[in-house]
Amino acid sequence: MAIINSLLDTDLYKFTMMQTALHQFSTTTVEYSFKCRNEANWTAEILEEINAEIDHFCTLRFTEEELDYLLSIPFMKKDFIDFLGLYQPNKQHIFLWINQEGELQVSVKGPWYLTLPFEVPVLSIINQIYFEKTCHIVYDPSNRENPIIKSGLERLENKYQEALIKGIPFSDFGTRRRYSFLWQGTILKKLMKLPNFTGTSNVFYAKKYNLTPIGTMAHEFIMAGAGQNDVPLVKSQQKMLQAWVDEYRGDLGIAISDTYGVDAFLNDFDLYFAKLYDGVRHDSGEPVEWAWKIINHYRKLEIDPKTKTLIFSDDLTITKASHLHDLLSPHIKVAFGIGTHLTNDFQYVTPLQIVMKIISCNNRPVAKLSDSPGKGMCKDENFLNYLKDVFNIKHDFTV
Repeated sequence: MAIINSLLDTDLYKFTMMQTALHQFSTTTVEYSFKCRNEANWTAEILEEINAEIDHFCTLRFTEEELDYLLSIPFMKKDFIDFLGLYQPNKQHIFLWINQEGELQVSVKGPWYLTLPFEVPVLSIINQIYFEKTCHIVYDPSNRENPIIKSGLERLENKYQEALIKGIPFSDFGTRRRYSFLWQGTILKKLMKLPNFTGTSNVFYAKKYNLTPIGTMAHEFIMAGAGQNDVPLVKSQQKMLQAWVDEYRGDLGIAISDTYGVDAFLNDFDLYFAKLYDGVRHDSGEPVEWAWKIINHYRKLEIDPKTKTLIFSDDLTITKASHLHDLLSPHIKVAFGIGTHLTNDFQYVTPLQIVMKIISCNNRPVAKLSDSPGKGMCKDENFLNYLKDVFNIKHDFTV
């Protein structure tokens, strides 16, 4: 069976960004680039199988049932769903190879609204093929005696029991880093029994199991602002925050905070945006320090932090999330999106730290800096230095 068999098998924020790109940035072109942050053994066989799976992905179309489901989501608009009825991924937009250093390379180029859907399925394909080839296990729900799978099931039961006791609100953000498609399904069938499990970013499984689809914007949405012609770079983050408000008019009110670092974000997140948005998502940097920066920012603006929400999504475990909940919930509402710890946690398996980000927009370089060493991404050092100067960023970033 192919790995991706539905165009719904992706994260919700790809649809929300795609809708905004279609409506407001239809002439914007981008280039995505793949990056693996840890060591991996890429082979010609792995590359061949990835290409075959992407060939299959590019044959997929939305079914009427899937389109009806998307239309039932309140913030999805009819004209966008009509467009999705015509949409099919185009293989001419994606290129894969292994370079002379033995590193897997992936490049996706084309109109933003047409190439947005590639990232999550491609990362899911890469993950599943890599682990099936290196661990020599094709997961099947009936295969529960293999030592690796057995360890994953035992850890899943421990997570379930801990989450039941802690009672913290959390959702699944693990599609991109999952061991396999079927393993994510096994995880969700277990976790959906928890009263405090709030949903999944995966739209296919949200539909299948009647879960709430979770997601708003990703870093690429803010990054794309740097390639727009109608505002200077210093105003680009605010432009994209405004574009989101214009599109969703009060829905999906969680802003991503670390595209250029939290300090640069707070300089742009003025009283207007702080009132309009329901909260902020954390994805890099020390989480408690970050949280207090946001809380104090709200207080400075005379906004009651208890009316706002912080969502944490960086390298979380149930234990870490519970600790953050205990520290911060007296001061502000908190919620958690847990990824790799849910969908790729086994004995003897080292998860891949893989991402795919845009590196250019309208033929201009763009960058993600983040607040954690090694989580940034930029292919143009001159632009990186210019960006840091424009946003008055003092500390160094490793990209």
